[in-house]
Amino acid sequence: MDYGLLIIGIALLVVAYLVAVKKQTWLLAGFNEKAIKNKDLLGKVTGGVFFLPLGLLVVMSSLIEYPYEKTVLIVAMLFLLTTVYLFINRRLLD
Repeated sequence: MDYGLLIIGIALLVVAYLVAVKKQTWLLAGFNEKAIKNKDLLGKVTGGVFFLPLGLLVVMSSLIEYPYEKTVLIVAMLFLLTTVYLFINRRLLD
């Protein structure tokens, strides 16, 4: 059991809750708030499609050891990040 990964996973789950449910989009850095059409959808997409699955994967990786664990985490993170980035750029920006 890797306690460092467990803490990171729980932190990601907390951020997912704050962004997706509580609509705390100020936690998201690197975007122009005036260019976003729908901030509620932004919160749901980033919290529910990026932070939630990544947090669950990190928590599961902290509990279960398997081969190529770091590679799986990096590939999953990059895939989720690319998916959310493309969705936001195509649907939510003016």
